[in-house]
Amino acid sequence: MSKEVKRGYVPTDAKEFSDEKLELIKRAQSDIFMLIERGYPIKSASTFVGNHYLLSERQRLAIVRSTSTSEYIKKRKSKQLKNDFEGKIVYIDGLNLIITLEVALSESTVLKCMDGTIRDLAGLRGTYKLIDKTDIAINLIGEKLEEMKISEVNFYLDSPVSNTGKLKARILELLAKYSYEVKAELVNNADVILETKSYVITSDAIILNKCESWINLAYDIVSEKISTLKYIDLSVKNRL
Repeated sequence: MSKEVKRGYVPTDAKEFSDEKLELIKRAQSDIFMLIERGYPIKSASTFVGNHYLLSERQRLAIVRSTSTSEYIKKRKSKQLKNDFEGKIVYIDGLNLIITLEVALSESTVLKCMDGTIRDLAGLRGTYKLIDKTDIAINLIGEKLEEMKISEVNFYLDSPVSNTGKLKARILELLAKYSYEVKAELVNNADVILETKSYVITSDAIILNKCESWINLAYDIVSEKISTLKYIDLSVKNRL
C-alpha cells in the first residue's frame, strides 16, 4: 500500500465543479428539488433537468446524491443523534464510511448534502482495494469513537464485494488498541441489517430513511479532522 492512490479522483472534476459550473448545478438542483417535492421520481427529474442544463453525468450524479425531499430531510434529522454516546453500541456501514473518508483524504470530490451528510461520487463495482489512505481512515474512525466513549462497535461489510475480508482484518488489527470492543462481520447485505438498528453510522439515504437512529460520523470526522478538505456545498434547498 505504499503507492499513493487518490480514491474517487476524476481529473475533469476541477472543471465540472468550478465556481461557474457550480452556479449552474445549484440552479438545476433547485429545479429538481421542486419536481421531487411534487412527487416526481428523482431519476426522471434529474434526466429532464440535466438535459435542459446540459449537465454531465458526474454533475447529475452529484445532484441526485445531494438532494432529498423536505419530508425525508425532516425524517432523517429527527432521528439523528448528536450526543450521549457513552456506553452505547454503534453499528457501522463499513464500506460506506471508510470509502467516504478515503475520498476526502484523497482530496477528491466530496459533497455536503441537503440532509447534512457528506457523500462522495466514488463508484464501487464489486471490488474494494485497500489503499494508502485506508489505515488513516480507520484510525480516524477509531479515534473519534474513543472520544465518544462508546462500549462496542460493529462493522458490517458486504461479503459479495471482493477484498472485504482483508478490510475486516485491517479494522480489527488497527482498532484493537482502543478501550471499546470491536466486531467486524462479513454479511451478504449490510443495508438489510442496518435498516433495523439504532445508533447506525452511515450516509446511505435508504438506510437513513429506515433505521431507528443514526450518527453523522463521516461529517463529524471530516469537519474536525480533515480541515484541508474543500467540499462542494449542495446543502441548501431554497436557492431561487
